Amino acid sequence: MKPFFTLAFFLIVGVVFSQQIKVLDKTSKQPIPAVSIYNTLKTTSTITNFDGEANISEFLENDNITFNHILYQDLSIEKSQIESIIYLTPTVEGLDEVFIAASKFKQKKKDIPQKIMSLHAEDIAFNTPQTSADLLENTGAIYVQKSQLGGGSPMIRGFSTNRLLITVDGVRMNNAIFRSGNLQNVISIDPFSVERTEVSLGAGSVVYGSDAVGGVMGFYTKKPKLSYTDSLHFKLNTTVRYATANHEKTGHFDVNFGLKKWAFLTSVSYSDFDDLRMGRHGPKAYLRPEYVVQDDNGNDYIKRNDNPKVQKPTGYNQINVMQKVAFQPNNNVAFDLGLHYSETSNYPRYDRLIRYRGENLRSAEWYYGPQKWFMGNLQFTKLSSRSNLYNKVQTTLAYQNFEESRYDRDYQSTIKNIRKEQVDALSFNADFEKLLSQKTELFYGAEYVFNKVSSKGKEQNIVNGTTNNTVSRYPDNSNWQSAAAYLNLKYKPREQFILQSGIRYNYISTYADFSNNNTFLNLPFNDTKINSDAVTGSLGISWIPNKMIHWKVNTSTAFRAPNIDDVGKVFDSEPGSVVVPNNHLKPEYAYNAEIGLGLNFNQICLIDLATYYTYLDNALVRRDFTLNGESQIMYDGELSDIQAVQNASHANIYGFEVGIQLHVSNHIKLTSQYNFIGGDEDNNGKDVPVRHVAPQFGNTHLVWENKKLKVDFYANYNGELSYNQLAPSEQGKAYMYALDANGNPYAPSWYTVNLKTKYSLSPSATITAGLENITDQRYKTYSSGIASAGRNFLVSLTYSL
Repeated sequence: MKPFFTLAFFLIVGVVFSQQIKVLDKTSKQPIPAVSIYNTLKTTSTITNFDGEANISEFLENDNITFNHILYQDLSIEKSQIESIIYLTPTVEGLDEVFIAASKFKQKKKDIPQKIMSLHAEDIAFNTPQTSADLLENTGAIYVQKSQLGGGSPMIRGFSTNRLLITVDGVRMNNAIFRSGNLQNVISIDPFSVERTEVSLGAGSVVYGSDAVGGVMGFYTKKPKLSYTDSLHFKLNTTVRYATANHEKTGHFDVNFGLKKWAFLTSVSYSDFDDLRMGRHGPKAYLRPEYVVQDDNGNDYIKRNDNPKVQKPTGYNQINVMQKVAFQPNNNVAFDLGLHYSETSNYPRYDRLIRYRGENLRSAEWYYGPQKWFMGNLQFTKLSSRSNLYNKVQTTLAYQNFEESRYDRDYQSTIKNIRKEQVDALSFNADFEKLLSQKTELFYGAEYVFNKVSSKGKEQNIVNGTTNNTVSRYPDNSNWQSAAAYLNLKYKPREQFILQSGIRYNYISTYADFSNNNTFLNLPFNDTKINSDAVTGSLGISWIPNKMIHWKVNTSTAFRAPNIDDVGKVFDSEPGSVVVPNNHLKPEYAYNAEIGLGLNFNQICLIDLATYYTYLDNALVRRDFTLNGESQIMYDGELSDIQAVQNASHANIYGFEVGIQLHVSNHIKLTSQYNFIGGDEDNNGKDVPVRHVAPQFGNTHLVWENKKLKVDFYANYNGELSYNQLAPSEQGKAYMYALDANGNPYAPSWYTVNLKTKYSLSPSATITAGLENITDQRYKTYSSGIASAGRNFLVSLTYSL
């Protein structure tokens, strides 16, 4: 009997030992923590610990087990075939790359019928963006406009500002005062804290509701990492960076403390930017020959700029802080708390400071006060093997506070205009994922959003310090609410063909109280309440007939409901014009169609093509208006034409995109991206160019990389927009553009040649250096008031412990 028991003992030990597996990176052979491991119906699941280890004893022998991680290709294998080590292959912008933004849950790229682009933490660190606006520009699919150094307004497929949606960790950042004019809220997001950015090109209203007309920009910040053991997992990252074009000085650190069930992550970044220097070769119209200063007695005078290539004043500083806490009591339940805070110093509105009135500069001062943003969000995630309603549920409760202000004073005037705004935003989302069968998956959810707007207006006498109330930018104590439910169905009859369709119902309520502003405006109404609803839908297919071809076809509708900025804003849109409230607004609708084609030639050459068309109906646009029968009004001491936002237009927007990746060898890669956008809108019966349709633009990169060194030699380029191709609102802004032979403003073409390198000094230390705009070109991105950086040398050092 003894030999029998001995044999039985070793068989049991062998079986138990075989249940413990280790998951490693196929390339580096390093362990991969936080790999989700589950069977087909997700009735059994587990996750790897910090050492990449997991126990799979609870799975049945005939279970087909999937290993899933956002940075690696999924691997599915029957349990009986699993050995002690599993190797996962990193994703490289391929069909197996996983995206979240399309449905709020993980989906493979090949399953999504619309075009999505992404940047990982490694890409972001290598590109060394100064702000998250620059980070978006590095995708090659997003055009960025800047009115000042502290800014960056993305444009996607002919749409921008409040027709694009920004999310942070799944929470919508757009609020009730996101405007149709260029805005810079995206700079509140710290690029050092971003782990991944996903950009959905085209409409996303089914999942995200109002504003997601032209695209969704999803920022996913770093998560605390657990140790999954009784020992502590400690990780520290530090970075310092310097750039010459604006004497940028940046410092950053983040530290992670991970326990078995709890983890804590702290991230802090601080940047200081001096005045920005433009390039040497380009239009003279961009130079800054003079600027306004005050003498010791507080009197304004115009001073000659010793170096007209330096744009005075443009400098500012910014701090970002993030604190995250994660609690995971078991493999099926997780709680995540995120706290974000961002604050800038005062920063000059440069495009307003370069305007002239006659022979003199128009403004002595025009600057934004500190832009502050706070977000606290609590997320609960649960996997279930028993519920008939879901396999996964995720709820998010979030609170945000936005503060912004504007200060302006005319040259040699004693009156400074001050307008301050604050928005409190509360939101709740419940999102569900349910696998109905092997072929059918359901995503559905509900959302509620509430925004409260506070707005104050004052005039300050800079001589004696006295203040008087004046018209505020927005109606004080206004609110905006949205309630919605959505459903999205994915049907996958076979691996090569996926159909997705969705529908969303949204109810929106906007209330504005004009009683305070009526003291100054004498509106024919004291308040307004607009209730509206919207139904949007989508239908798309992803078809891969063979290894070489990948088709995507997608149709969708989207909408944008009028917000407080549309209904109640009062501001000077341009010299001699003022925008006033309008209480007769309804949502605008967009109807979209897109066709995409991917070609894969043996993983050596990959080509990505897409063409799209959008029809925007009942477009909310700024047009001439009358108030109490009058077409002009006194505003801030100036007789101004009256305008208002109205449902007064429709637009046609179209374009195509082409991207290529050519893997010349194991170490050399060539990539290129090109975008063409066109469009026209109705302006009082006449077709005119759409304001936010960017010029043709693109980039080309030649990358060489080995284990320690990476070198990227690349070019960015941009086509011309002639005077006749500018929107009417842009044709009147000669101070922002170059002048053609007829003296008319136009946006010249431009290019830059650049070089970036990264070298690993050790496993813990990395140095990144670059020389941007090597030929020192002087240029502006379209519609920008500030010229871009001239030749710029940058260097950053990162150390990890």
